[in-house]
Amino acid sequence: MSEAPFSEVLRNATWGDHRSAEDDSYLKALMAGRLSREAYGQMVAQHYFAYVALDGVSRALADDPVAAPFVFPELYREQALVRDLETIYGPGWADLIEPSGPTRTLVARIEQVAAWPGGYVAHHYTRYMGDLSGGQFIRMELEKIYGYRAGGGVDFYRFDAIGSLPRFKNEYRARLDALPLDEAEKQRVIRETKLAYQLNTEVLGDLGRVARAESAA
Repeated sequence: MSEAPFSEVLRNATWGDHRSAEDDSYLKALMAGRLSREAYGQMVAQHYFAYVALDGVSRALADDPVAAPFVFPELYREQALVRDLETIYGPGWADLIEPSGPTRTLVARIEQVAAWPGGYVAHHYTRYMGDLSGGQFIRMELEKIYGYRAGGGVDFYRFDAIGSLPRFKNEYRARLDALPLDEAEKQRVIRETKLAYQLNTEVLGDLGRVARAESAA
């Protein structure tokens, strides 16, 4: 029996993590149109801090032979998130946002694994493949709820620079399959990916407090 491609092994190993949100009350309230623009902005703000860290590590590892195939400047999210935050909060957005406790933990872990290319790949895969998949449904719903269009509000979810999303994702999986990793290192990447899912889930779960505050107002 031939060995399964690493991209398939990784997806199967983390499939349960996709469905294990501790508290999805925020996302449910958001998708139901029950949150104010400012409450939606709370999630955008946490994305901002996470992606400043992730894309910073990406730039630092651009010449690393393992990490380089997963360095895509066309994916960098900081400027898109700045446009979104300016649209939601206005020009003073930077003084109105701060990282939550779980976001600080996530950022610290991203920076901690910066010296390990496999760890970078784990966090890059966790975030970007999700954004390129389910994130597109979220974008379409938010456009209907808040009336945002290209130029700010939901630009985080727009990846016009990469062309066809399905083609890009297939290429991404092919690069995962081509990673020069032995079995022990593959298992280490899988463990880090599961941790990345957990940390990102905790960020979203913490935002449940925002949904509860708005429902109580």
